[in-house]
Amino acid sequence: MSQLTHVNNQGEANMVDVSDKESSTRSATATAKILMKGTTLQKIKDNNFKKGDVLSVARIAGIMAAKQTHHLIPMCHSLNLSKVSVDFEFIENGIKIITFAKLNAQTGVEMEALTAANIAALTIYDMCKAVDRFMKITDVQLLEKQGGKSGHWTLNSYD
Repeated sequence: MSQLTHVNNQGEANMVDVSDKESSTRSATATAKILMKGTTLQKIKDNNFKKGDVLSVARIAGIMAAKQTHHLIPMCHSLNLSKVSVDFEFIENGIKIITFAKLNAQTGVEMEALTAANIAALTIYDMCKAVDRFMKITDVQLLEKQGGKSGHWTLNSYD
């Protein structure tokens, strides 16, 4: 097991110093699912919500959230993201959210991709809760990471 990077030798919370790390192109892909009633899913597909286009609002919310991750996660660095995307795939009983974040920097963007996926899912919930209060957000996870010292890995290749 590797040493925790956000804890110092005294066991205290610690922001990692990345100033000596090489800048490189780094990216991360994350996912989340939101499960719901079939009628709710159909209303999203038909763009039939009084609050507006659910997926457009969720996409914007996910992008905005990725850009604000350092305000939400205490030890995250403030990053100058070069790309964030939020895409949706209709699945049985719900929506799969796929997010992507990219930059050229001294630290990675895993937290930004994961934050985008979570906030996009929460936004869908918020937009649809009037018709379906028991939607379920599930399967939030990192799918792929590229760049930096640890290189490229995918969920399927991770031990």
